[in-house]
Amino acid sequence: MTRSPLALLIAMLPLAASAQTIYKCVDGNGATTYASARIEKNCKVISSGAENSFPSPRTRKPIGAAANPSPADFPRVQEDTQKARDGDRRHILEQELTGEQRNLKQARDDLAAQQAAGVSGGTLAPYRDRIGRHERNIQAIEKELGNMR
Repeated sequence: MTRSPLALLIAMLPLAASAQTIYKCVDGNGATTYASARIEKNCKVISSGAENSFPSPRTRKPIGAAANPSPADFPRVQEDTQKARDGDRRHILEQELTGEQRNLKQARDDLAAQQAAGVSGGTLAPYRDRIGRHERNIQAIEKELGNMR
């Protein structure tokens, strides 16, 4: 049975607060063990002394305008200028979306052509990866466009 290093480390967290040193030991079979004492010659120190203490959780800061209010004398963008910028951004995103949809169609056609030619197995992986990449890009662009509405 193989032990998960993360599970073992989590189980040792209460001990870590009181232990001075934490060792990571890898045996001849490649199994990793974490301990508060050196069990073998090849154990390496991964934490010792004061850094064993855990930092306090960060408090959540407000997001957006409340987090960073602008000074009163900060230059403001005119409303019509901002609308023009937003329009340009929307136009660029729509062009990118059209290009990604075209690239996705081409990638699917390329995969279908390879499959029709009798290619199978791992040889098709790059074609599937390409399709996945274009699908993720389309989702990201659509999300950005959705945020603009």
